[in-house]
Amino acid sequence: MAAVLLTAALGAATAACAPEPDSLRPTPTEAASVTPTPIATPVAIADFPFGASTSTTPLPADCESVLTADILTTLEGIPLNAPGMGGGIRPDSSRVCVWADPGASRTSLVTVVGYSPERDARDALYLLGVDDGYLCYEPDDGLRCERTWEDDLGLPQGRTVYWRDGVAIDTQYSNLAPQGYTAAIVDAIWG
Repeated sequence: MAAVLLTAALGAATAACAPEPDSLRPTPTEAASVTPTPIATPVAIADFPFGASTSTTPLPADCESVLTADILTTLEGIPLNAPGMGGGIRPDSSRVCVWADPGASRTSLVTVVGYSPERDARDALYLLGVDDGYLCYEPDDGLRCERTWEDDLGLPQGRTVYWRDGVAIDTQYSNLAPQGYTAAIVDAIWG
């Protein structure tokens, strides 16, 4: 008898705590007004030795002033340094420019411009050429290494690293590569 009463009491207590069936589902107007918000995931950035360096070159004040009008037109409509994407100024004063829409996970253009010590930068560029198959050469009084490839969906990927006078410009892209992008930054910084 005690077991039957205990079972009945537990059943009543459980029923008293359960929400009403109609309160579990949103009303049709609530369901229609809910739109998913893309979750911003910082764009992955390959390592390069940024840090204290001897240089006479000032870093750019922002990401847009170092680009030509044509390149900015190409990038029109693509957010720059959207919240959560990883853009901004790092503690070592490097500028991180992330052109990417948080809802487009396979399309991005990321550039880091910052000071980089000569020995470390030259070693890193040498390894890109020898170990990773980058094409390296010396344009505009600097060192440049670049490589392109395709991802698993056949979308173009690439990276270009340019170093001069203690400053490195490291650009990595996925499905977004405006023609003359790195050259425009080099020209804006060094003239």
